Amino acid sequence: QEIVVFDSKNPFNFYDVFNRIDNIADQKVYGILTKPDTAGVFPIIIGVAGSVGWGGHHYGYLERYLDMGFAVLSLHSFKSRSVESTVGEQLSVTIPMVIYDAFMALSKLSDDSTIDTDRAGITGWSLGGGVALFTAWSPIQEVISPNFKFAAHLPFYPPCMAIPDELRFTNAPVHILAGEIDDWVPAAACEELIEAANISGYDIGITVYPDASHSFDRSMDVVLDNDAYSFTDCRMKLSNDGVVSLLNGFPLSSPTLQKIGLVFCADKGAHWGGNKDARERSSAFAIDFMTKYLQIR
Repeated sequence: QEIVVFDSKNPFNFYDVFNRIDNIADQKVYGILTKPDTAGVFPIIIGVAGSVGWGGHHYGYLERYLDMGFAVLSLHSFKSRSVESTVGEQLSVTIPMVIYDAFMALSKLSDDSTIDTDRAGITGWSLGGGVALFTAWSPIQEVISPNFKFAAHLPFYPPCMAIPDELRFTNAPVHILAGEIDDWVPAAACEELIEAANISGYDIGITVYPDASHSFDRSMDVVLDNDAYSFTDCRMKLSNDGVVSLLNGFPLSSPTLQKIGLVFCADKGAHWGGNKDARERSSAFAIDFMTKYLQIR
């Protein structure tokens, strides 16, 4: 293993990326890179954890990818910013920050002659699922990383509540894995996003696992987290200048406005925990998906 350190930024939202990235604070971020024991040039999978940080089940995926011949990088956006968890606040580390980190990590990895960044996949869980999803959104990829993009995107139970006005994605395959009874970030929102993307000519896949909650791939029992936001009935829009708003037009364009807006849109209290069938099926799907699209040889 080796620690890979690179320069990133702290954009609170996509508006910061599109309109004032030069004025946004710099941030040192690190990831942990692990390569197979054999010699060669390896495809790479970047993993992005959720709001409670890295867990054993996350590392289990990376270990299985490693066994299949992939190099893997665990991205540590939270600890790089001295944050342990963003559950119930979603302010101190945001999806746009981690998207920026992921693209900067990909750029840094391109300096390694044993890593094939043309065969780079990204996977993530919850908040990290949002990163794995929106790194495929062309407007943000073209601005942050015009020279590098991911070749496969596998988001686990991502927040899909904000549908972009500009539904334009890269040509890389995207497949969402969601839980049927997820009351943290609802599968229905992902189905709505996919339907809108399909109308615009983009084929995003989804698998919804029956009777599965948020974090269905964990081994723990399902529990209620009273601090977590529940977005079951919350929908938003993402404008072309990068502002996320409620459907009534209320902008979530600053930490204060986001706090206020979520009072009206989201509830507090959501469930999370494992489902044996979904855990086993998603583990097998992940290997098949990455092997197919990153052409492991």
